[in-house]
Amino acid sequence: MKPEHFVSIFRYLLKNPDATQRELAAATDLSLGLVNSTIKESISAGYLTHVSSDDRKVVITKIGRKHLDKFKVKNAVILAAGFGFRFIPHAHETPKGLLKVFGQPMIERQIEQLIIKGITEIIIVVGYKKESFDYLIDKYGVKLIYNPEYATKNNFASLYHAMKYLDNTYVLMSDHWIEENMFNLYESRSWFSCLYYEGGTSEWCVKSSTSGKIESISVGGNNAFAVVGPAYFTSPFSKTFKKHLVDYYTRPGTDDYCWEQILKEQINTLPMYVNEQTGNVHEFENLDELRIFDPFYNESSNNRIIADIANNFNVPKENINDLYAIKEGVTNSSFHFKIGDKSYVYRIPGSDTEKFINYRNEQIVYESIKNSGVSDDIIRFDVDNGIKISRFLDNSRISDPYNDTDLEICMKQIRLIHMLDVTSVKPYNIDKMITYYFTLAEGLNAIYFSDIEETNGKLQELLEIRKGLAIPDVLCHGDFVHTNVLMLPDGSSKIIDWEYGGMGDPIMDIAMYAIYAGFDKKRIDTSLLMYTGGKTPQDEVLRMYLYVAISGFLWCMWSQYKQAIKQEFGEYPLKMYRYMKDYYTLVKTMI
Repeated sequence: MKPEHFVSIFRYLLKNPDATQRELAAATDLSLGLVNSTIKESISAGYLTHVSSDDRKVVITKIGRKHLDKFKVKNAVILAAGFGFRFIPHAHETPKGLLKVFGQPMIERQIEQLIIKGITEIIIVVGYKKESFDYLIDKYGVKLIYNPEYATKNNFASLYHAMKYLDNTYVLMSDHWIEENMFNLYESRSWFSCLYYEGGTSEWCVKSSTSGKIESISVGGNNAFAVVGPAYFTSPFSKTFKKHLVDYYTRPGTDDYCWEQILKEQINTLPMYVNEQTGNVHEFENLDELRIFDPFYNESSNNRIIADIANNFNVPKENINDLYAIKEGVTNSSFHFKIGDKSYVYRIPGSDTEKFINYRNEQIVYESIKNSGVSDDIIRFDVDNGIKISRFLDNSRISDPYNDTDLEICMKQIRLIHMLDVTSVKPYNIDKMITYYFTLAEGLNAIYFSDIEETNGKLQELLEIRKGLAIPDVLCHGDFVHTNVLMLPDGSSKIIDWEYGGMGDPIMDIAMYAIYAGFDKKRIDTSLLMYTGGKTPQDEVLRMYLYVAISGFLWCMWSQYKQAIKQEFGEYPLKMYRYMKDYYTLVKTMI
């Protein structure tokens, strides 16, 4: 007797104790012969007994109920920590799982479907806008688990932080819409919701055996089933999966993994079956798809960003299309939108940016360079809140700092900026910025380096050395990193996002580019040579190393403060701190 046959029949008998074998066959999609043989085996095992008044009917015994309890679902874990790039721009105001479809938040629909089936232990892993989920505790009695790494790691980290709850467990994503309740109080084997895709798809496609067991998973496929929606872990499955989860969590280079990657790579040790849910489980790749499914988002969406775009361009909301995230930076996030045949970028400042950014000065910078052809084309700039709309650069890509051609273009382009005759922009006061960030982090007890006092002393030495150097005062980008340089098909480039722009030492820009890209000394020297055109005076080499150290300390303190207010940066603070210490030593050897 196969467990899946036993569970299917007994699940139905619990609710329909008077069911005949024909009714059981119709309800469970099992053949009448299979139902008959399963019942006979269950009677022999003592799980069922005939009803004395009608031997055509059976009743579940205490032994049968005890055996059935082995398959009872213990709980559900809902992953709701992520930002929700698919739902830009609504996700900036509302976490993805709390977005409504037909008037009901997607996560609430899932919670209610689980509770209706008797699954009341529900754990929600939160991160982005975590406070927004608190009301669910009072409304449904759920438990919230915080994932502190939601901004730096993919959803496998959310499962890691909820690992102790994995048993006979449903695992759900908060941003799926499930029409008909697909859950049960008893499950016989591990499964993954799968949807059928006609033609080509970039989803994670499966190949399965005739029994439905998943044999392999590949990214992309044609006319195939793909894993989309909830999954179910049996207790033995969870036990094995948790071992893999710990292993992957401690491996380098796994930050971008989703939990399905573990399943994909370890499918031979993780038995999982296809649970076809085509037409029942819905995943929305972007706002356009959500609009098609729920006209509310097309006709009367109250999202303030959509309303702002509509007002700015004087068009109906439904004329704003093709919305998708294009950049999630440490200071801002941006998304693409289209009106007619023209594409644009909408920039949204991150939290607390008003403490660091002078948007009026950024506007002055853009005015100063608008005729140079080196920056993005601004349509609208709001100095009060930092909202910026610019033209989207079609077929552009982010520069690759480890590609020599890209690197040389970046260095030449920033050199053109440094040669502009600009004087009306505020100074880029790196000393003041360091003090400000350090004070913020220190005030929150957010600096955990045990030798911070000694390192701060070394920083002060470098700042004194800098005072004695001859330093030009030119327009600098201030945040010149490879992600702010877009390469165009004709071989040219554009430098975007000038919120840190100010007058300062041009070598500082090169140093910041180098440390953000994670350059070693050899690559740092190469970037400086490309900037100078192959002739690098010793004083510029000294300034380069000095700014690598100073900038490392600056951005380390900045990230320490940001982490104190719950924005994770992974190894970034460690790397920046290391630049400070290593290049301090190098500068001292050159003095």
